[in-house]
Amino acid sequence: MAEASPSDVTPAEAAAPPVTTYPVQFTGEPGEYFRLWIVNVLLSVVTLGIYLPWARVRTRQYFYGHTWLDGQNFEYTANPVALLRGYLLVGVLFAAYSISQQFQDYWWITGLLGLLFFALYPFLLYRSLRFNAANTIHRGLSFQFVGRPGGAYVAYLLIMLSVPFSLGLTFPLAVWMQRRYLLTHVAYGTTRAEFNKDVGVVYTIFLTAVAVMIAASVVVGVLALVGVVAAGGLGRLDDWFPNGGPEDSVVLFIILGVIAYVLLLLLYASVGQYLRAALLRYSLQDLYLGRTLRLQTSLNPVRLAWINVSNVAVQLITLGLATPWAAIRRTRYLMAHLQVQTIASLDDFQAAATPQESALGEAASEFFNFDLGF
Repeated sequence: MAEASPSDVTPAEAAAPPVTTYPVQFTGEPGEYFRLWIVNVLLSVVTLGIYLPWARVRTRQYFYGHTWLDGQNFEYTANPVALLRGYLLVGVLFAAYSISQQFQDYWWITGLLGLLFFALYPFLLYRSLRFNAANTIHRGLSFQFVGRPGGAYVAYLLIMLSVPFSLGLTFPLAVWMQRRYLLTHVAYGTTRAEFNKDVGVVYTIFLTAVAVMIAASVVVGVLALVGVVAAGGLGRLDDWFPNGGPEDSVVLFIILGVIAYVLLLLLYASVGQYLRAALLRYSLQDLYLGRTLRLQTSLNPVRLAWINVSNVAVQLITLGLATPWAAIRRTRYLMAHLQVQTIASLDDFQAAATPQESALGEAASEFFNFDLGF
């Protein structure tokens, strides 16, 4: 094969800067995190929940501190006292909501607080995103969330109102708008992320999930029918209970129904986890930060769905004691399949002024378990 001469190299190739790839590493260990987790649980119980903000911050500091990129770990710098104030305010409002439900004369308070939460939900999400970004640091440089509240209302409220009227057809569009709102407004220092992804891919992911759910339902139905036939046919079920009455046949039907129901739950849970994993891959793959940095992920949605489902099963069997192991297992898989490609040094990113952020949104996010899809 003839060697290429310098004259064969195009100007574009000659000018292309070298690409440096940085793998993301996670060094957390289940045993180590279990000690932190069990102390958090015990102190939260003993203090009747007062310790929850400290538990939350310590947990995030552990996971961030064990996530490494280019020889530097991430940091989480939230102030637990600020979180506690937010927790107390949200907790008081939630207590008022719950108590007012018990007395008919105060149902107007229930309605008022419910309406208030509905109206403030996008704003609290927006505040939570700003709070978490401002308290996430790498190489001494903090992240930012530069979105506006109006964008949150469009992505998390207005478009969601259209879902029932469109028979669910606009739900993938809503998911895409929410991802776009989250990711186009994230910045590392002064450099913003770019989210230029096609909404058609999100529809394809949802259609795949729906097709799998329909196929799985048919398979379970057929298996249940085969089970009945294999048990002797509808007319011979009484043979299984020669000393019993017709009620024993009913018991057998109930057992088969419960088995089919459990199988369907497992299948639906698996498909749900696949959906989340596929959307996560879609969001992270080829996510650009400015024009010099790109995220790449090789995670397999099926594999990640299996990890999530099996994690839940193990947590149920161990009555929750395997929660630290499950969290480390999932994070370790995600980080092992994530890498950063850049044509510039990470030191070239510049800091931006980071204002003090209110912890109210983050407290509400934790209290009501807002699902941001990550």
